[in-house]
Amino acid sequence: MKVPQNLIIEADGGSRGNPGLAGSGACVIDADSGEVILEISKFIGVATNNVAEYIALVSGLEGAYELNPQARILVRMDSKLVIEQMAGRWKIKHPDMQQLGAKVQSLVAGKQVRWQWIPREENSRADALANKAMDEQGDAQVSKLADSPRSPVVEFNQTLPSSVRAPGNVSAPLTTVILVRHGRTHLTESKRISGSGGENPGLSELGRGDAHKAAKAVAEIGNSGPWSHLQPVSAIVSSPIQRTLDTAHILANELGLGVAVNDDIAEISFGDWDGHTNAEVISKWPDLFSEWQGSWEVSPPNGESLELFDARVQRGRQNILREFAGQTVAVVSHVMPIRGFIRAGMDAGIAGYWRPQISPCSISIIRFWGDEAAEVISLNATSHL
Repeated sequence: MKVPQNLIIEADGGSRGNPGLAGSGACVIDADSGEVILEISKFIGVATNNVAEYIALVSGLEGAYELNPQARILVRMDSKLVIEQMAGRWKIKHPDMQQLGAKVQSLVAGKQVRWQWIPREENSRADALANKAMDEQGDAQVSKLADSPRSPVVEFNQTLPSSVRAPGNVSAPLTTVILVRHGRTHLTESKRISGSGGENPGLSELGRGDAHKAAKAVAEIGNSGPWSHLQPVSAIVSSPIQRTLDTAHILANELGLGVAVNDDIAEISFGDWDGHTNAEVISKWPDLFSEWQGSWEVSPPNGESLELFDARVQRGRQNILREFAGQTVAVVSHVMPIRGFIRAGMDAGIAGYWRPQISPCSISIIRFWGDEAAEVISLNATSHL
């Protein structure tokens, strides 16, 4: 393995009771590639939040310097106290933290280290590791560049496409996209067409219930369950349409993240067909409906053709991959945009827009290395529902 020269440490600690049962978590990241190299999760016992945060920082620094004693390091934490104290701008008054602070200073003496405060929502990976330690009351240190013996997914490459038949020389950073379709609305439940025009309903009661279940499943990614071998979600992007925004905010509350909006991943426009059932459309526009099926160019009256829609959704996909490069991002969208991501991931033709089934609140997962490579992990998973 190439020795990384520039590293990022994300560290966090927590205490349930303050003081109470405490845990710490740290990620060591290759700053040049965005790859997570090391994850450290430690159960501390009874301690305060601040002590747990310092212990997380010590663990991250020790792990980083084991990889490269001369690495240039950027420390990112959401603890204003620790960052300001280690940067020398605030004094350390508590005796326990004085001792831990001295330990940190001894580790970084003569080294190139920068200190950066970040908002809590940008520190979700380390927070998840700290919570994992508290939940399991145990320690774990996992090299993410090697297969984890704890993972049931043994034929999996953490940084590159897993198949040996995949093209080599992939240089773009890995971005994992968690595709979540919105929950049900009254139009979904009455089997009426619902695009980006016409009525803009929010989630129904059943739809909100499904969205909460999907949110819990997404929160497990990178921590437990069938997708524990992936990196946890660190960002959420939503279509601007109400049913997706409702679903995305339920995810955001569960994960402690904000929601970014991307207009290009809105549902396709069905124009005058919006709000009708399929049977009503076939009855009223029989010839046009027949021409529209399987067509790249034909659109509903005042609606959007697949050709125009695909250009839009692929632009949205590429913007998301650029903005969130190297991260795991939850994309909350609709049937057709999700199929657009799958079509790109599979390098499929036009049939990619009707062959995959995409159920409400289903989860599909694709790993993208820009437009150089892709790997489909899951399609239309609904077991959480």
